[in-house]
Amino acid sequence: MAKVKIKPLSDRVVIKPEPPEEKTESGLYIPDTAKEKPQRGTVIAVGPGRVENGTKIEMSVKEGDKVLYGKYAGTEITIDGEEYLIMRETDILGIIEEEK
Repeated sequence: MAKVKIKPLSDRVVIKPEPPEEKTESGLYIPDTAKEKPQRGTVIAVGPGRVENGTKIEMSVKEGDKVLYGKYAGTEITIDGEEYLIMRETDILGIIEEEK
């Protein structure tokens, strides 16, 4: 079976959420029923941008960016057994930049 690739339209992005925390900082394991929904992930694919008043607005995020998004943002989808989110760029709260 061929691998499926998603190409988002307009100002939408596809995000691979980070897995939820398995244990607390103090070492306690978190049961599945108490795990928080992840709010961080990696951008897998981006759309071409949107057109506003006849002007094309480029996307601010790119593939590979680590981003923060709202807890209930986006639409959850499953492709080839992998969980992804599709959301508008405006649902992304920020880009995480690693300090060197």
